[in-house]
Amino acid sequence: MTEALSTRLADYAGVAAALGVDAVALVPGPNFTRALGHSFMSHERPFLVVIPASGSAIAPAALVPNLELGSWSLVGFDGVTFDWRDQTGYDKEFAALTAHLGLTSLAVEGQVMRVFVHHALMQAQPGLRIIDAEREISALRMIKTDDDIAALKAAIEISERALTRTLDQIRLGQSEKDIERALVQALFAEGADDLSFPPIVAAGDNSARPHASARADYAVQAGDALLLDFGARKDGFAADITRTVFLDHASDEARAVYDTVLRANLKGFEVTRAGVTAHAIDDAVTSVLEASPFADRIRTKTGHGLGRDVHEAPYIMRGNPMPLPVGTVYTNEPGLYEIGKFGVRIEDDVLVTETGALSLTTFPKELMVLKC
Repeated sequence: MTEALSTRLADYAGVAAALGVDAVALVPGPNFTRALGHSFMSHERPFLVVIPASGSAIAPAALVPNLELGSWSLVGFDGVTFDWRDQTGYDKEFAALTAHLGLTSLAVEGQVMRVFVHHALMQAQPGLRIIDAEREISALRMIKTDDDIAALKAAIEISERALTRTLDQIRLGQSEKDIERALVQALFAEGADDLSFPPIVAAGDNSARPHASARADYAVQAGDALLLDFGARKDGFAADITRTVFLDHASDEARAVYDTVLRANLKGFEVTRAGVTAHAIDDAVTSVLEASPFADRIRTKTGHGLGRDVHEAPYIMRGNPMPLPVGTVYTNEPGLYEIGKFGVRIEDDVLVTETGALSLTTFPKELMVLKC
């Protein structure tokens, strides 16, 4: 194995040792990609890598669909590989894998491993103790490397250029779907490898739904709030940005709501520093919203970690005592939503530094009224 691959696998071996289990198992997804340096699809064919705990003399092992062997060879994995074919099934290979490893206990990603893979492991090794180590496994991704941060910055810069393109094209009478289509086209035109997630483009009363879907039958009108929540994916990393603008004019109420959300967003930057807890950030941000005349419009927590996944640790919410180390990236996205009227959300991607917080997003967030 390359030194980098060996080091990354050692991280997961350390998790297994700390949890007192024989090994950690990873399946295709963001942790798998981080560990191996290559991305593989998650589909109906089981595919997993098992890394024994630190100090074990047993080599890591992988169960790989035969059709993936060509791509698997690029990983540089020099553990034991058990491959299987569609025509013969995978039961024998699961049995061989567990026999090689001598497993009695195993830590898995509870939010990623699918039930049929869990069952195949249990069938191959009756009595195997499987624990959910999602938090411990995913925590390895929380501290971003310089390369990770460079990829995030690239994704964010693409996203912001696409937003500028899109806002320049908006006209009254367009549908939300028209605007969504223009945004997606702009993201790819600016260099996105993929979308971080299907964009949220919501105007008027639809903007009060935090996870709205764009409508083809609603023409945007003067005075509408227009909320755009979107991001480009670049080199495996996802941007996640929200800006809310107003079309033609903004009412006094809209301006007051926007100002409240902006003050809450700025409070998040003010309190962020290495070692602060996720609870403390959310408490400070949400307290600004609660102290306003619009407290009944609070519907969401402040944010979430960002990296290979759009939503990952840490979750910025009251009750989460996790301290944020240097290198954490999270979304600072307070919002206020009045069902039946409008919503406002302002979202930045924030890097925790030695001295405080650095906004990776640079797109202006002062109230913007489009003359369209």
